[in-house]
Amino acid sequence: MRSRPLSRQTPPLAPGALLQLMWLASPALPVGGFSYSEGLEAAVEAGLVTTEAQTRAWLLDQLRVGLARSELSVVHRAFLAWQRDDTPTIAELNDWMIATRESSEMRLQTEQMGRSLVEWLKNRGVEDARVATLAQLKPAPTWPVAFALAAAQTGAPAREALLSFAFGWAENMMQAALKAVPLGQSAGQRVLSALGDEIPGAVAHAMRLGDSERRAHTPMLAILSAQHETQYSRLFRS
Repeated sequence: MRSRPLSRQTPPLAPGALLQLMWLASPALPVGGFSYSEGLEAAVEAGLVTTEAQTRAWLLDQLRVGLARSELSVVHRAFLAWQRDDTPTIAELNDWMIATRESSEMRLQTEQMGRSLVEWLKNRGVEDARVATLAQLKPAPTWPVAFALAAAQTGAPAREALLSFAFGWAENMMQAALKAVPLGQSAGQRVLSALGDEIPGAVAHAMRLGDSERRAHTPMLAILSAQHETQYSRLFRS
């Protein structure tokens, strides 16, 4: 999933928007993303991920097969829907996210992080009626849909919003690998570099997907996530 170089005519991102996207991608954002391994800890327990090379391969597959076809596509569609105040589409995307979480852990993660971002948005002191719409989504606002609103508020283009979402995921997963595999800091940076190289292509792929092409089918990850729910010893909530 390699993307083409940016055209020289691409306008630069405004400094304020860039900083806000960096803020949203930061592990310091108080939404609890650092407390999830998204099945990685269970893969370590099962002996599937025990080295740097296996970690890199596992996370690259998760980016290509999972994130690019599912969450990133939802962020893109929701970002556009928030821009045009299309509440029915927002609700449909949120329902899709809930329905396609393949384990209790996965569903709890997207709901918890979505709720936490709603509280963050409320406490920023920025008047935006769309935040109330987000908060009213049932049974809960999901993380990609909530992130899409936060990104839309920055005024950044959709592509940059998706890059921010994907890099935030990559940083959290790298940090999880440092603790769970475990990996050293240098190995973790090499894994993050490999993910960074693939993210632009994953984003481009997600932006091309139509609603009927979006997929959330990662059977091995779902099985590991379900096993993790009863794993005897664990560091992460998923």
